[in-house]
Amino acid sequence: MELQEIHKRQRNSCLLVLTAFIWGVAFVAQSAGGDAVGPYSFNCIRSLMGGIVLLPVIRFLDQMRLTERKPASREDRKFLLIGGISCGVALFVASTLQQLGIYLGSTAGKAGFLTACYMLIVPVLGLFLHKRCGWNVWLGIIIAVVGLYLLCIQGDFSLQFSDCLLLLCALAFSIHILVIDHFTARVDGVRMSCIQFFVSGFLSVIPMFFVDMKHSLSGILEWAPAFANPYAWIPLLYAGIMSCGVAYTLQIVGQQGVNPTVASLLMSLESVFSVLAGWVILGEALSVKEFFGCFLIFCAVVLAQLSLSPAHRKRSEA
Repeated sequence: MELQEIHKRQRNSCLLVLTAFIWGVAFVAQSAGGDAVGPYSFNCIRSLMGGIVLLPVIRFLDQMRLTERKPASREDRKFLLIGGISCGVALFVASTLQQLGIYLGSTAGKAGFLTACYMLIVPVLGLFLHKRCGWNVWLGIIIAVVGLYLLCIQGDFSLQFSDCLLLLCALAFSIHILVIDHFTARVDGVRMSCIQFFVSGFLSVIPMFFVDMKHSLSGILEWAPAFANPYAWIPLLYAGIMSCGVAYTLQIVGQQGVNPTVASLLMSLESVFSVLAGWVILGEALSVKEFFGCFLIFCAVVLAQLSLSPAHRKRSEA
C-alpha cells in the first residue's frame, strides 16, 4: 500500500472520529428537540436545514476549485442523483426510527447502545457484498459491544417496543453506511450529502403532517406555537447545522477508502462522546463501570486500526 493511501486512510479515520464526536453531543439536542416540536417535525426541519447549509458550501468549493469529483457528464450527474436519493431514503428511515424510539420512551443510554449495534450488522451484511475484514476488526467489534453495554445500560436489560424500533434503526443505519461505501468513490461527497438531506427532509413532511400536525387545521394551529419558543430552536440549529450539515458530510467524505466495518466501529464512538460530554459539560457523574466501558471501546477502535501484514490483509479484504 502506498504511503499516500495510508495517510489518506488515517485522515479519513480522524474525520469519522470527529463525526462521532458531533453526533455524541447531538444526542441531548435530539431528545430535547423531539419533545419540543415532535419527532417527525424535528427530523424534517433539521434535514432541510442541513441541505440548505451545504448549498453555499458547494458553491464556495466550486469557485475555489476544491471539488475533487464534480460531475462532468450526464452519467456522472445521474450516478450522483441515484446515490443521493438512496442515501436520503436510508437516512430518512433510520433517523425516523431513532427519533421515534427516543420519543416513545427509550432512555438515551439504551438508544445509544441499540443504535450502535450497526457495527455488528455492517460486517454481517458486508459478507454478502464481499466486504471482508481482518480478525482484529471482528475482535474489536466484540470488545466494543461489551464496552457499550457497560457504558450505556443501567440495571436490567429488557426490550420494549421503542427498543425494537431502535434495533430496526440500527439496521437502516447499516444500510446507509454500505450505500455510502458503494457511491462515495465516484461522486462529490458534499453534493451527495446535500441531496440526501433534501430527500430525507421532504420524505419527513409526510409523517410530520399526519402525526405531528394531525392532518388538520386545528392540529397545525396546535403544532405551530412550539416554534415560538427559542429553546426549541437551539437543538434544531445544532442538529441541522452540526449533526446533519457537518457530521453527515464528514461521514461521506471520511468513508472514502475506509472499510465500512472499520468506519462503523469508529462512528460507534458517538456513545462514548455523548457520555463524556455529559460528564464534562453537565457535570454528570461517571461510575467505574462506565469508565471501563469507555476504555474498552477505545481499545477496540485502536485494535481495529492496526495494520495487518500485506498477505493477511489481501486474504481478509479480498
